[in-house]
Amino acid sequence: MPKNAPALLAAIAASALVLSACSGSSTAGGASKGDELKGLSGQIGSKDFAEQYILAHLTTKLLNAHGATLEANTKLVGSANVRQALENKQFVGYWEYTGTSWITYNKQTQPLKDAKERLDAVKTADAAKGIEWVAPAPFNNTYTFAIRSEKAKELGVTKMSQIAALPADQKTFCIESEFSTRDDGWPGVSGTYAFDAPKDNVKLLDTGVIYTATKDGKDCNFGEVFATDGRISALGLTVLEDDKKFFPIYQGGFTLQAQVLKDHPKIADVLSAMAGKLTTEEMQGLNAKVDVEGDEPDKVAEDWLTEQGLI
Repeated sequence: MPKNAPALLAAIAASALVLSACSGSSTAGGASKGDELKGLSGQIGSKDFAEQYILAHLTTKLLNAHGATLEANTKLVGSANVRQALENKQFVGYWEYTGTSWITYNKQTQPLKDAKERLDAVKTADAAKGIEWVAPAPFNNTYTFAIRSEKAKELGVTKMSQIAALPADQKTFCIESEFSTRDDGWPGVSGTYAFDAPKDNVKLLDTGVIYTATKDGKDCNFGEVFATDGRISALGLTVLEDDKKFFPIYQGGFTLQAQVLKDHPKIADVLSAMAGKLTTEEMQGLNAKVDVEGDEPDKVAEDWLTEQGLI
């Protein structure tokens, strides 16, 4: 080996590092796609279930790939707490649902069945509170009720309106605590469909437990579930038709502080490139990777963004 070989090798290595840095560094969200969001920092929030964890990580990684330095915060519990964190400017933003904002946060009871009409109304209502909506996605994560498929055949039910005619001992429900008090939850749906279920027939369970309890059939025949949840098909559950169309549209969209959007308007463009791909079926698949296959939301988000060529 020549006497100056070590120095030559060191120089080559240093040059490689410089070239690597110039070609685009790795960020928390993958390979750099630009720096148009440089200076954007803070936390992206989420509610406390898999879909929201995935959306928080998708958003954080994608925005970071465009120059931001954001972190995902998936620790808060309850929709109201997450919304409050946004209003208090603890969060830069988080993914919300049009139905939740319209009914729960804006206290509106007027039914708006058209998706665009609902989105436009929510945008206007939230804008008055300093909150903007960007990148509306196609998926509709509405509430619904599911039953194990074999039991559905036994009882002969395919629609929610058929539950009222069942014997009292068959009208058993598993719901989550938040759903039990929401206007667009148990009080409204049980009245609309005249379930008339005895109080002891309604069990309050954690969101994740409802799916397995519905499949097991001991605590309940009917479980409150989300339309985009991957466990519905994985557990062999049948979704009942909401034939009276009680449940509102819960289209997903990214909500954020109005001032943040004003300072970084490119957020809307960056997220829109991703949002258009998030159909109900796509979200079911992503959710199944977490809730059924046991993958980490962070990894699911990273893999999907890479597969889609977004990072």
